[in-house]
Amino acid sequence: MDHVVLAAPGLLLRPWRAADAPDVLAALRDPAVATWNPQGEVDEARAADWVRRRADWSGGDALSLAVTDPGDGGLLGAVSLHGIGGGNASIGYWTVPAARGRGVATGAVRRLTTWAFAALGLHRIELCHAVPNVVSCRVALRAGYLAEGTLRESYRYGDGRRHDEHLHARLATDG
Repeated sequence: MDHVVLAAPGLLLRPWRAADAPDVLAALRDPAVATWNPQGEVDEARAADWVRRRADWSGGDALSLAVTDPGDGGLLGAVSLHGIGGGNASIGYWTVPAARGRGVATGAVRRLTTWAFAALGLHRIELCHAVPNVVSCRVALRAGYLAEGTLRESYRYGDGRRHDEHLHARLATDG
């Protein structure tokens, strides 16, 4: 899969770079990111490996982008598609503390979703979040992902507990 760069109002979504590792280290240590993203203990080496793995799109089944400020290039968050295949995929995201409450996650999810339907020919993209993560629920709904149901104790999150998840999805045919 070719690397892509996507622009959205106030956002630039671009491939990960080795230089992003220090900002990723800080983000993955943030309690809100750590709770909902199981990474375990993160140090400089693990953050660098995290960036390397997400910069590698050679498998064709995943694509991850750094969400940055188009002015100063600062890291605002991450957005990714995974499980790409058979016309389907799943989407995930997180934001750094300074970017929260500014529509960054919603804008990034919308932009990557639009691109994925057009460029990859996907039919369905799913978005799951832990039920207690009400902020992610708002992002999903604002990005046009309809609520479809609850998956009981379906995923072990960064807090070590299995949580019920809300399942949201968008279809290429949705408005």
